[in-house]
Amino acid sequence: MTQLDAGPSAGTLLRMATAGSVDDGKSTLVGRLLHDSKSILADQLDAVERVSREKGLGIVDLALLTDGLRAEREQGITIDVAYRYFATAKRTFILADCPGHVQYTRNTVTGSSTADVLVLLVDVRKGVLEQTRRHLAVAALLRVPYIVFAVNKIDLVDFDQATYERVAADFQVVATELGVEHVLSVPVSALLGDNIVDRSEHTPWYTGPSLLELLEDLPPLGDPAGEAFRFPVQLTIRPQAAARDPRHVEYRGYAGQIASGVVRVGDRVRVLPLGRQTTVVGIDTADGELDEAFAPQSVTLRLADEVDITRGELIADADSDLHATQDVEGLVCWLSDRALRPGSKVLFKHTTRTVQGIVRELHGRLDLDTMTPVPADALTLNDIGRVRIRLAAPVVAEDYTTSRRTGAFLLIDPQMGSTLAAGMVRPIPVDPDELEAETLNWSI
Repeated sequence: MTQLDAGPSAGTLLRMATAGSVDDGKSTLVGRLLHDSKSILADQLDAVERVSREKGLGIVDLALLTDGLRAEREQGITIDVAYRYFATAKRTFILADCPGHVQYTRNTVTGSSTADVLVLLVDVRKGVLEQTRRHLAVAALLRVPYIVFAVNKIDLVDFDQATYERVAADFQVVATELGVEHVLSVPVSALLGDNIVDRSEHTPWYTGPSLLELLEDLPPLGDPAGEAFRFPVQLTIRPQAAARDPRHVEYRGYAGQIASGVVRVGDRVRVLPLGRQTTVVGIDTADGELDEAFAPQSVTLRLADEVDITRGELIADADSDLHATQDVEGLVCWLSDRALRPGSKVLFKHTTRTVQGIVRELHGRLDLDTMTPVPADALTLNDIGRVRIRLAAPVVAEDYTTSRRTGAFLLIDPQMGSTLAAGMVRPIPVDPDELEAETLNWSI
C-alpha cells in the first residue's frame, strides 16, 4: 500500500466518506470514531445506550449514532447518507456515512462526490466483494484523492496477520486495475475499537498509524493558487435604483462561487462561450471589497468592459484554452430505476447552466468483475457506462481528470425533475496509444 508523507494538516478541513458492503460495520466504525475521539454529547450517548438496552443488546450499539432514520434502526442497515461533524486538536472533519446495500449505491455516489478521502471497509472474513469493487470504481470515477482500506472485524480471525495481508493484497490488485494511486490500509475492529483512535496491542505486527492518526496526517490537498481560475456565473447584479435614478452610480457585477483557482484585481480574464477578454476591476463580498479571492469563496466580480453575461457562462483566465461544445462524452453512474437508452431525452446540468440534451450513443458499461468495458443496449440502476450527449446549447466543460468542478455534470429527468445520473466529462482520446490506454483503464 502507498505510504504518504505527513503534511501540515493542523486546522485544515477534511471531507471524508465511508463505504463498503452491507454489514461490514461502517456505521459502527463511524460511531466508534466519534465515541473514542470524545466527539459526541453525553445525552446522545445516553440515548444510544437506552435504545441498545431496549433492543436487548449486551453492548452499546454505536451504529445508532449515525443510523437516524426509523427504517434504519428497525432493519439494522444504513439507507441514507448520514453527515457528522467533529474535530480533533489537529483537524476538522465532515464525515458522510454511506449505505452499503447495492440498491443505495446512488447514495454512495452522493456522499463520495465531494470527499477528499474514502474509508472503504471490508469484512476480513469475506474479503473483496462485488460491492467493494463497485464502491472503489465509484471512488475512481469521482477522483477521490485518497482511499483508506479498513479491514474490519479483525478480532473475529484472532487478529491474524496473514489473513489481513491476503485481503489487503486482493484489494490492492483491484485498486491498481482502476488506476487508484493513493491507497492506505489499516486492520481495525470497529466493535472493540482496535486501531480506530488508538493503536491496538492485539496487532503488534502492524506498525502503521491508527485510523484517526492516518486521517489527521493526510497531506492537505493542492493549493488553490496552483489551479486554473474558473468562475461559473450564477447571477448578474445590477441594482434597480441605478436604472431609475441617474444620481446612483452605475453598478454591474457577476456573482457566483469560484470553482477553482485565484482571481485578483487587475487580472485579465476571458468570458466563455463568447470568448471576449476583459479585466477584473473589483471583487466584492458581503463584508466589503477584496484584492484577491480563491476557491471556494462566493464573490461578485466587476469587469472593466460591459459584457453581456448571463447565468451559466464561465469567466476564466485569459490564457485558458477552453472552448464551448454541444457534444459531450463522459462516464455516468446511473442512479434511476428508469433505464437509459440511446435517444433518451435529458436535462444536462453543468455548474450553473442547465440545457436540454439527447443521448446519441451508449458505448458500453463497466463489468465490475473484470473491470473492463462490455457492450450494452441500456444502463440500469447502479450501472457505470460511457455515453455521448448532444446538447441544445453549448457548454464549457473540461475533462474531469483536470477539474472535478467543471468536469462534473448531472442528468435530470425533464418531466419529473429527478436526478438520473452523475456524470464525469471524459473525451475519447484521438491518439491511438492514448486510446489503447483508455480502453485498458476505461473506468477512470
